[in-house]
Amino acid sequence: MDVLVLNCGSSSVKFAVIDPVSSQEEVSGIAQRLGAPEASLDWKRHGKKDTRPTPRAGHEEALRAIGNLLNELGLTDELIGVGHRVVHGGSKFSGSMAITPEVIAMVEECIPLGPLHNPPNLVGIRVAQELFPGLPQVGVFDTAFHQTMPPVAYTYPVPHEWLEAHSVRRYGFHGTSHRFVAKQALHLTGLSPEKHRLVTAHLGNGCSCAAVRDGKSVDTTMGLTPLEGVMMGTRSGSVDPAIIDHVAKALGKPEREILDALNKKSGLLGVSGLSNDMRTIEDAAARGHERARLAFDIFCYVLAKSLAALVVPLGHLDALVFTGGIGENSVAVRARTVEHLGFLGLTIDPHANATHGRSQNGRITEEIRPQALVVPTNEELMIAQDTAEIARRR
Repeated sequence: MDVLVLNCGSSSVKFAVIDPVSSQEEVSGIAQRLGAPEASLDWKRHGKKDTRPTPRAGHEEALRAIGNLLNELGLTDELIGVGHRVVHGGSKFSGSMAITPEVIAMVEECIPLGPLHNPPNLVGIRVAQELFPGLPQVGVFDTAFHQTMPPVAYTYPVPHEWLEAHSVRRYGFHGTSHRFVAKQALHLTGLSPEKHRLVTAHLGNGCSCAAVRDGKSVDTTMGLTPLEGVMMGTRSGSVDPAIIDHVAKALGKPEREILDALNKKSGLLGVSGLSNDMRTIEDAAARGHERARLAFDIFCYVLAKSLAALVVPLGHLDALVFTGGIGENSVAVRARTVEHLGFLGLTIDPHANATHGRSQNGRITEEIRPQALVVPTNEELMIAQDTAEIARRR
């Protein structure tokens, strides 16, 4: 029995049909470039890729096209539930939830905290309820895993009324990924599920790190929004907030436009002037491109500083976990970052790092304790497993 996983982003809808027990993926794909003439539905099944044009399709049309595709492939009869990635659940959700009218209302209340993501997430829920009226619908929240953070970690040093009246606090994101790789790391290292200290680094176009103590997130780098924290593909990460006012006045532009630049034109792209893709940055740096080299150096330096800071709430470090597109694939980023963290007792094993730790249960350092390891993430599988578990309770 399978689960349909939906991830409705601001300009795309990712989907997958997954067996939550065997982890087998029946089909996966993406409806992308939504609203544009070149919008398309692309999918892969049994290793074969296919595509279908969906010109100017919006989120609703894309979701209906996905539903039609699943019918054509004969997969709808095997579905036991639909799992939805919901980006911002605020402090209202500490775990995955069956979707009810009350849950939908709470997700709507979080729209001011996630204005780009929660509205399309809600479209996905509404259309899926219509397309699959007999199936349980489950929300899996990016912010839920981090709701175990103590007040000292989530409270900003700003006027307290902002927290009480406007929910201004650290929420954290990528929680599904951090939760998945933390569990996998325990299996790979043999650490006790009841007693462990992990730092997890989800590194992709968006990047965040988390301190995980005994299965619970106790601190993380992203904040009220995904802009805070380490340097990312197009996001600046943490910078002096006075930059917004200063640059707005200097350029004669509205502050909203400067904030947009911090989200979409900064990070690797902003420093290098070339790309938000770490592969492009590394290639250009190797050819002597100075700004690409600077972007790479800043990325690893800021990442290492943030990882080291996350050891503070843990007291000590058992394992550092790299995941995400950069974390799983960039040998150079891992090597440089671990080099910065040598004072924690970490020493890179060049051969193991070059092979992404595949011959050593993910381990890429010489030490057993502490160690750094590579753990591929699978947020879709985590969503499918949560959905299946909640569906079985009904």
